[in-house]
Amino acid sequence: MRIKALNILSLIVILFAFSCQDHRELTSTSQLQTQDFATGLAAPLGMAIDPKGQLWVTEVAAGKVSVITPDGKIYPVITGFSVAVSPEGTPDGLNHLAYKDGILYILHGVDDKLYKANVASFKPGDQPLTAGQLDSEPIGKFVLDYNFAEDTGESNLYNLTFGPDGDMFIADAAANAIIRRSKTGNLSVFATIPGIANPTPVGPPGIQAVPTGIVFDGQKFLVSTLFGFPFPVGKARIYQLDLNGNVSVYQEGFTSLVDIVLGADKRPLVLTVAEFGQQGPTPGTGKLTQSVGGQSTTLLQNLNMPTSIVMGHTANTYYINSLMDGKVQRITY
Repeated sequence: MRIKALNILSLIVILFAFSCQDHRELTSTSQLQTQDFATGLAAPLGMAIDPKGQLWVTEVAAGKVSVITPDGKIYPVITGFSVAVSPEGTPDGLNHLAYKDGILYILHGVDDKLYKANVASFKPGDQPLTAGQLDSEPIGKFVLDYNFAEDTGESNLYNLTFGPDGDMFIADAAANAIIRRSKTGNLSVFATIPGIANPTPVGPPGIQAVPTGIVFDGQKFLVSTLFGFPFPVGKARIYQLDLNGNVSVYQEGFTSLVDIVLGADKRPLVLTVAEFGQQGPTPGTGKLTQSVGGQSTTLLQNLNMPTSIVMGHTANTYYINSLMDGKVQRITY
């Protein structure tokens, strides 16, 4: 029986126990400069950026969404989201979010809902909204009611992007599926993400592929994945989905991917959350990798449990979080 993956931290612990700017291509780790941009966050998991260069961040442990201004100051925006505590003692609830046309689209893995918040007129320092004031849609119910060929009986609305016709595409990290939500709110299963045969002598014969990130480059979707126990090194994949939802392998050879972003010339960059040893995820083993022409280049190492990356609106800038350290770093080159 599969245990529900409520957020990426509890997923890891549970499974182990059982822009238009001129962005140059990143070509060398020696180019990169890393500095703390914002600290003191309560388990930041998802990030989104708006046209003003403000970062909107989900803080799982606090049950809130905050905004970080371009000078690194943090302000609460929405409070009162439910926070559950897993048997392992990790906070569960808010996942990723997206910003579009003044609206925040916020996924919650415990409530199995998509929340929507109009923040077009919100200014840092304004009185925060509460989760109870927001419109929401029970998308997880649709997932649970759907009869998948390989049905896990679970839903975890984890990450999202926008695609053709303004439709939303949601990576469900428990159903191993991509859910399509039309602009009018109609739901359908766009694709299911296949697992792999277990390449190790430890664990089950097959390993499920957990979709963790999704981007659209105008012609196709790319989906990052995290494979479950025994978390084989070098086996995680980026999958490619065409406009009809047909799935193929875009590139393999990665480890425990948790997010994906399109960089210069729409080339993907992916985050590894950690490598795994006998005691579980090893702190400080996350990394940022660039994919170019089927080849991978490691750009940053020694990241501590990153779960989100976004491209900044200042040329040649990215932001990466640390779920465990409670901070966001700014990467420039």
